[in-house]
Amino acid sequence: MFSKIFTGTLIVGVVLGVMLWGGFNWTLELTNTETFCISCHEMEKNVYKELQETVHFTNRTGVRATCPDCHVPKDWIHKIGRKIQASNELWHKMLGTVDTPEKFEAKRLELATNEWERMKKSNSRECRNCHNFDSMDFTKQESRSATRHEEAIEAGQTCIDCHKGIAHSLPAGWEEAVENNPLLKSSNPEAK
Repeated sequence: MFSKIFTGTLIVGVVLGVMLWGGFNWTLELTNTETFCISCHEMEKNVYKELQETVHFTNRTGVRATCPDCHVPKDWIHKIGRKIQASNELWHKMLGTVDTPEKFEAKRLELATNEWERMKKSNSRECRNCHNFDSMDFTKQESRSATRHEEAIEAGQTCIDCHKGIAHSLPAGWEEAVENNPLLKSSNPEAK
């Protein structure tokens, strides 16, 4: 009798566990799509519109970077950390913190600085999913780019040090914000 109850409980537990884990992963992947990201008009009308004007959206090779490619880590541990961090963004969505173009612009510098800090701390991990110094053939780059990349390697810089504004408009006051932020100060304001 006891073994039947134990076996039944075990089977129910395993089935529930699989369903919960599957549901969790399904939700995680659903919220990791560009469609989800731009379902907020704040993102669609502001930063997504800007992205559409860049080489990360349309280019000669047809490779397109989507919102999660740049803003969500691929590995599970860092992805979960980023998703927890993003819950704050959902909270601010409910509060209407950036629900108008004017509110978004007023907050843009803070949002950009937060993202630059995150990328700096992770050694531009998401950029490196596609771009990696070890895979670059400097002889096929324009001489200015090759020189800058070689200098960046020597200086221990990461992608975001030079490529702020590569996919979104730079906010007003960004140079001063970078200059006053010890984490971001090593940035190269000439490059974009």
